[in-house]
Amino acid sequence: MGAAIIRPDGRHRWPAVTLDDAALLASLPALAYQASLVFCRMAAATMLLPGLGEQEVPANIRLGLGLLVTLLLLPLLAPLLPSAPEAPFALLGLILGEVAIGLWLGSLARLLASAMAQAGQVIGTMMGLTSPLQGDLVLGAQATPLGRLFGFVATVLILATGLYALPLAALLHSYTILPPGALPAGPAAEAMAAMVAQSFELALRLAAPFILAGVLFNIGLGLVARVAPQVQIFVVAAPAQILAGFGLLMLLLPAILLLWRGAMEGGFNALPGAP
Repeated sequence: MGAAIIRPDGRHRWPAVTLDDAALLASLPALAYQASLVFCRMAAATMLLPGLGEQEVPANIRLGLGLLVTLLLLPLLAPLLPSAPEAPFALLGLILGEVAIGLWLGSLARLLASAMAQAGQVIGTMMGLTSPLQGDLVLGAQATPLGRLFGFVATVLILATGLYALPLAALLHSYTILPPGALPAGPAAEAMAAMVAQSFELALRLAAPFILAGVLFNIGLGLVARVAPQVQIFVVAAPAQILAGFGLLMLLLPAILLLWRGAMEGGFNALPGAP
């Protein structure tokens, strides 16, 4: 619609509505419906996706990222969306289904990425750094400083290496295998359980050298206590355990980061809908 035209008598006259304007106005309800469906899945996922949906980021910023992703992907996804149902309850079911799919996909990626924080928690325990516990929003519980640090390192690596784009690509292509309202509960639960197991396995692989070193260290302390009872073993054990742990961490940290990055790339490429 054009700007108002001022007639000689001073009154405003709006130009007639053209066919293009009428078509645009008629398409607005369908466009709003499509944008709402896409936003429900994208916003729910970006609230949890590693690198983008960190708990330290305010919720309104994460929702803004979801809106931005929606605006960017809507032209690509619009042909894949179903027409708007006439029944209100059917529309509500579609919206809730899209939120569930987004939360499910975001949780899968979040569980896999949390392996680094879990490994840091185990390593900190093996090093004797369990006293200064603090809240960890990634694990949702009290964590050691090393576990907290590993969580931050994981976020930095995801953003610096571009790994955050892989879950977004899986989210985009998920519409080909999971159209709106088509989330099978059984396979979804199986995928979630498999991802939990994969995350724990990766965390144990990352922390395995420290677990082995911790067991050997405690066996050595027991032998020293038996051979030389006069030695104040608890006075010597704590600083030696921390010092040896940091030395081993300095040696193995590059390998840990490379192993974790490779596992993240493979795991993100195996997400449902990944190209």
